[in-house]
Amino acid sequence: MILDGCAEQSIAAGARCIRAGELLGLPTETVYGLGADADSANAISKIFAAKGRPADHPLIVHVPDAASVAHFAATVPDFADRLIKAFWPGPLTLILPRRAGVAAAAAGGQDSIGLRCPSHPVAQALLTACRQTDGSTAQQVVWGIAAPSANKFGRVSPTTAQHVQSEFGSELLILDGGPCAVGIESTIIDCTRSVPVLLRPGAVTREQAQAVCGQKVFLSDEWIPAEATAPRASGTLASHYAPHAKVRLMDATEMQTAIDLLGQGLQSASGIAAAIAVYSRTEFKIRVSQLLRRRMPQDAAQTAHQLFAVLREFDQQGVKLIWIETPPDGIEWDAVRDRLQRAAADPGGTCENLEEKHETSNR
Repeated sequence: MILDGCAEQSIAAGARCIRAGELLGLPTETVYGLGADADSANAISKIFAAKGRPADHPLIVHVPDAASVAHFAATVPDFADRLIKAFWPGPLTLILPRRAGVAAAAAGGQDSIGLRCPSHPVAQALLTACRQTDGSTAQQVVWGIAAPSANKFGRVSPTTAQHVQSEFGSELLILDGGPCAVGIESTIIDCTRSVPVLLRPGAVTREQAQAVCGQKVFLSDEWIPAEATAPRASGTLASHYAPHAKVRLMDATEMQTAIDLLGQGLQSASGIAAAIAVYSRTEFKIRVSQLLRRRMPQDAAQTAHQLFAVLREFDQQGVKLIWIETPPDGIEWDAVRDRLQRAAADPGGTCENLEEKHETSNR
């Protein structure tokens, strides 16, 4: 059931849902999350079950303010404190040493925990409502809401309430806060080492973080601990954010060649044109009018805002293959490039496979 997230009664209903140990769909400025009380192991188990997510993959915990960090984190390095002051509320997640006995299930059993303070007004209202009590000892304070993206594990993240409902059905309570402003997940910086380490790019860039920290922010492959084989943060697997269709990244020349190669067959083969979608900045010569085409904005932030919605639209149209023009070089495109590379990591999206499927359909 989708409720208007701007209505006070909807926020109250959402808070009751979280306190009761149930799941809730909620908006943030990045993507919609599937939320539960971060300190309730039973509630957290419902997130893993609903998403089909391995229980050792940590969840990001959303908090209403910087003061809430002390409940979850054992220590906060100086550079992490500077990041909090500069970018919270906002699309930045910090991995911090976890306090013993707190939110172990949400942390996937690790000794660290990911914390973020979202800026979305509906998320803020919900977190504030969950913190408030009526003075009853029976009413537990909810210090934070664990909320991974509200989609099946490894699939495209949702950016509208309707996307969430399409994933989990009408029985899930969802607060509608409109389309997400950022459109891709938060930047993640690991603060459990002696230096800040970027685990996932996002709207907060590495250069912005370095300017605030006053020191280098390392990439994950530049500063790797000898231990720790389990993922330390959400959305850092090689294959992630994948639509049901196979994704292939190509530069403009490769894409025009592929379109030309398949063009004649697409015109003559019944039902094949609708199976291929193109998402590109370049205006290609496409002689097949049935080929599904969406223009990628020239601006990285605009592309991030619409990326997941476009991938979901292609899935809804039933396409089997998605050709995407490789993003330009430049730090502003890092987050979009990261999501597309992970979406394309699922094997099968190669030119050879596309041609083979095309030839098979003509037999």
